[in-house]
Amino acid sequence: MYKRVLTIQDISCVGQCSLTVALPILSACGQETCILPSAVLSTHTGGFSGFTFRDLTLDIPSIWQHWKKENIQFDYIYTGYLGSTLQIGYVQDLFAAMKSEGCMTVVDPAMADNGKLYTGFDAAYAAAMTQLCAEADVMVPNITEACFMTGHPYQETYDEAYIDALLGKLDALGNGTVVLTGVGYSPEQTGVVIYRDGKKWYYTHAKEPKSYHGTGDVFASAFVGALASGKTMEKAVEIAAEYTALCIRKTCDDPAHWYGVKFETAIPELIGMLQA
Repeated sequence: MYKRVLTIQDISCVGQCSLTVALPILSACGQETCILPSAVLSTHTGGFSGFTFRDLTLDIPSIWQHWKKENIQFDYIYTGYLGSTLQIGYVQDLFAAMKSEGCMTVVDPAMADNGKLYTGFDAAYAAAMTQLCAEADVMVPNITEACFMTGHPYQETYDEAYIDALLGKLDALGNGTVVLTGVGYSPEQTGVVIYRDGKKWYYTHAKEPKSYHGTGDVFASAFVGALASGKTMEKAVEIAAEYTALCIRKTCDDPAHWYGVKFETAIPELIGMLQA
């Protein structure tokens, strides 16, 4: 299958996240990958200081209006980090204008982790992102993002009943599929839950000893790439989770590489998973 995928997020020139992750991973999955940059940064913001930032918000409407004029359509639209509520509004307009028949929209809310919103985001941003997720075919939040979108109390430790309640609140936002990441019921494990049509499916694997910036982008990009390659939702989650874990393992023995994962070194294995 050769699909046209549009991904909308920032370009962090150094740091192995956002579009510098999404573009190569989706391309490695064999898909035509189109990009709509929301901003350009010299590095990502997680541990670097003095980074440059170029806001591209006002370019978004003119870009998609040109696409509309040229009758350019997409099979998948996948969003990652969006820098403002205005950008979220523009993406909502783009969803409405550009969704061709059968187009799937996937939103990674990319706004919070470890119980806190990212720097620069507030309750108004979280509310706007909640609405975007509600309009998507698939939302891919982590537990923190899910809590901000639903008002569910955040807990570092939890049981299955807690996750079930959170899934129910996410499901109530819209009619799409929920893919909840970072779900683990013991310190040694983590996993991903799919919830749709009142049914729950859970994929679990060993939790890696380290965490890195950008692994959410790695997971979401591999997930969309696997879907576009014709994999089922469940198989796409399995592939994306295993690929992300492998990227961490290929990085954790290098203390100098603290800012992201060496996802490029695991691309041959990703292609193998897709071909299996």
